Amino acid sequence: MNTRQITAGYRLAHWAKIIRERQESGQSIKTFCESAGIHPNSYYYWQRKLRRVASQELFTMTNETNEFLAPSGWAVCQATETTNHDNPLTIEIGECRVLANGDVDPELLLKVCRVLVRL
Repeated sequence: MNTRQITAGYRLAHWAKIIRERQESGQSIKTFCESAGIHPNSYYYWQRKLRRVASQELFTMTNETNEFLAPSGWAVCQATETTNHDNPLTIEIGECRVLANGDVDPELLLKVCRVLVRL
């Protein structure tokens, strides 16, 4: 591990701690940033960066074990062959809704779900 990797790991850990403190405080991001002397743009930048790293690690773990690891609050569903195309599958995440029938490519559906997890 080189110096850049160590520095990047330190920064990620530092910002993960800050983001966790903000979540535990129950304060809005604006209020927390004002009280902590953090610019909100920095907070959002590192929040996005941490989400991206977490998603990549989840994807790597999934590929290593050949099973999909679901984040907290999600359920793991396996695609199966079906002949009933009349009843679409509905996936709702926040305000996003995905309708898929039996003709949808399972790989495409998996990619869509992974993108929605990152939001």
